[in-house]
Amino acid sequence: MIRVRVVGVALDPAQQHVILLSPADPLADGERVLPVWIGAQEAMSILVAIEGTGSPRPLAHDLMTAMLGELSASVSRVEITHLDEGTFHARVVLDTPAGPRTFDARPSDAIALGARVDAPLWVAETVFAEAGVPRDAVELDGEEPDTGRGDEERVAEFRRFLDDVDPDDFQG
Repeated sequence: MIRVRVVGVALDPAQQHVILLSPADPLADGERVLPVWIGAQEAMSILVAIEGTGSPRPLAHDLMTAMLGELSASVSRVEITHLDEGTFHARVVLDTPAGPRTFDARPSDAIALGARVDAPLWVAETVFAEAGVPRDAVELDGEEPDTGRGDEERVAEFRRFLDDVDPDDFQG
């Protein structure tokens, strides 16, 4: 498995939300990022967690976090495990008083929950190999990829990729 981090949430040309995951260790597969299409509510929930901004009322993932705390359980890791006919599958691994427990989840929910508790996020190498896109197609974290191309060309290349890809191929 490759440890990853969330590097952004964006809209594709069809106004679908996309979360971008990048290897935490560039040596793992630092030349690629993994786009995962998610719903608008999940995108908002992930952004709230990553940016540390609160919401006026608890979101579903805030409720899950509070419940886990009251039950003396914690999220030990989030894993995107495989692709099945274009759909990502994930699991949340919990540490509980009764021992470790694993739950299947949509990747967007697993990431939103994991982001709230700073749990490590992992992606199976086979998923990254199958669904990853070139890192230089996007600008990550304000870094300038060393491609010798200007911003406009990189943005145009990423837009071409998004125009050609079908979100149903990467449902999360």
